[in-house]
Amino acid sequence: MKKIINGLLLLLVGIIFSGCMINNVPTYDEGVKAAWAQVENQYKRRADLIPNLIATVKGYAKHEKDVLTEVTKARSRVANMTIPKDILTNPVAFKKFQEAQGQLGNALSRLLAVSERYPDLKADKNFLALQSQLEGTENRIAVARRDYIQAVQKYNLELRTIPNKWIAHILYPNAKLKQTFTITKQEAKVPQVKF
Repeated sequence: MKKIINGLLLLLVGIIFSGCMINNVPTYDEGVKAAWAQVENQYKRRADLIPNLIATVKGYAKHEKDVLTEVTKARSRVANMTIPKDILTNPVAFKKFQEAQGQLGNALSRLLAVSERYPDLKADKNFLALQSQLEGTENRIAVARRDYIQAVQKYNLELRTIPNKWIAHILYPNAKLKQTFTITKQEAKVPQVKF
């Protein structure tokens, strides 16, 4: 009789304990989606600033066509990307997205480095305002990426640890690990500007 009572108590504690974690997977999944939306929002903000920045630089640095063309092409690649719905669980699509954004970031870094050659451009109020907005946006991108990485870590940990893994397997069989950002070789390189 004592074994049956202990068994029932253990089962009851297990049910109560697991009941507390039943909603973790969808809760953390929504957190990942919200963090991803913020990453996309900040990348869009950056892409929206680029045409104005290029137009301002173009007036001063007419013979820097290569850099301006590189930025324009990188922005176009990003703008024309089709982002699949499963990007967060699709390593190939996530990597392509990350590479395109990295190329755009590198091209922008080169553009800002080239601006150092033109004192009149550096003093232009429009350029200074755009540069400041772009720097702020790059900081927002970094924060949004950090928040996304933390949300993915929490979600993926929920799917990989016991007993959460069992609960997720039973109640949310379609739940998949999410992709996270990694630094690419291209992003690790310092932009090369030759005068």
